[in-house]
Amino acid sequence: MNPLLPLYILIGIFGIIVVISLLRSVRVVPARTALVVERLGKYSRTLNAGLHVLIPFLEKVRYKHNLKEIAIDVPAQDCYTQDNVKVRVDGVLYIQVVDPVKSSYGISDYKYATIQLAQTTMRSVIGKLELDKTFEERDQINGSVVQSVDEASDPWGVRVSRYEIQNINVPHAILEAMEVQMKAERERRADIARSLGEMESRINRSQAKMEEVINISEGEKERRINVAEGRAQEIISVAKATAISIRQIAEVMNGVGGEEAAVLRVSESYIDQLQNIAGNNSKIILPVNLTNMNDVLSNVKAMIK
Repeated sequence: MNPLLPLYILIGIFGIIVVISLLRSVRVVPARTALVVERLGKYSRTLNAGLHVLIPFLEKVRYKHNLKEIAIDVPAQDCYTQDNVKVRVDGVLYIQVVDPVKSSYGISDYKYATIQLAQTTMRSVIGKLELDKTFEERDQINGSVVQSVDEASDPWGVRVSRYEIQNINVPHAILEAMEVQMKAERERRADIARSLGEMESRINRSQAKMEEVINISEGEKERRINVAEGRAQEIISVAKATAISIRQIAEVMNGVGGEEAAVLRVSESYIDQLQNIAGNNSKIILPVNLTNMNDVLSNVKAMIK
C-alpha cells in the first residue's frame, strides 16, 4: 500500500471543497431579488439582480428577500364592537420589502410581526365602531389598518400598500336581529316617503285651489269693472243724448208753434199712459177729468210753462 495515499485523499478532498466553494462564490441574482452578504459574521453588502462573486470562505449569503409585493393572509380573529357585539374578522395584507438590510436585522420575522400588528390594529379599530358601522365603513377600517401598520413597519424596511377585509362574520342571533331592524327601518322609510308624498299632494291641491280662487276673483273683479265701466259709459251717453234732446226741444219750443207741438206731444203721451193704466183690472182715482179735454190741455200747458 502506498504510504502517500492518505495524503492524496486529503488533497483531493480539499481540492473538491475548494472547487465547490469557488462555484458557490459565483452568484446570479434574479430580478426583484436581493441577497444580504455577511463577511465573517458582519454585514458586508447587498447583492441586487445580476452576476456577483463572493470571497470564498469569508463571505456568505445570509438573507434572501423577494422585493415583489406579496399578499399575506391575516387569520380570522374575534373582535368586539363598541356596542359589545362579537364579530370574527379576517383579511389580506399586501406588503413589500423596500430595505433588505432593515428587513434582515431590524426584526427576526417581519411577516409574522406584520400579521400580529394588523390583527392588533384591527381589534382596536373595530372596538371604536358600532356593529352597523363595521359594514358601512370598510374603506375607513382598511385605511386605518394600513396607516398604523405602515408606520410601525417602517423600521423593518417593509412598506404596507393596502389591507382588505375579506369577511365579517356575525353570530346568527345578531343577524336575525339585524334583519328585523333593517325591515323595520325600511318600513319606517316607506311610511315617511308615503307621508311626504301625501303632504306634497295636499300642498299641491291647496295651491291649485288657491290659484283657482284667485283667478276666479280676478275674473269677477274684471267683470264687475267692465260692467261698471259699461254702465258709466251708458249713463254718460244717455246724459249726453238727453242734454242734446233737451237743447233741441228748447230751441223748437222757442220757435213758432213750438209750444203747441210740445202740448200736443205731452198730451199724446199722457193719454197713452192713461190707456195703459186703464188696461189693468183695478180701480184708480185721477185728479183730472178725462172727459174734458180742455182741462187736460190746460193742465199740460200749465205744466210746460
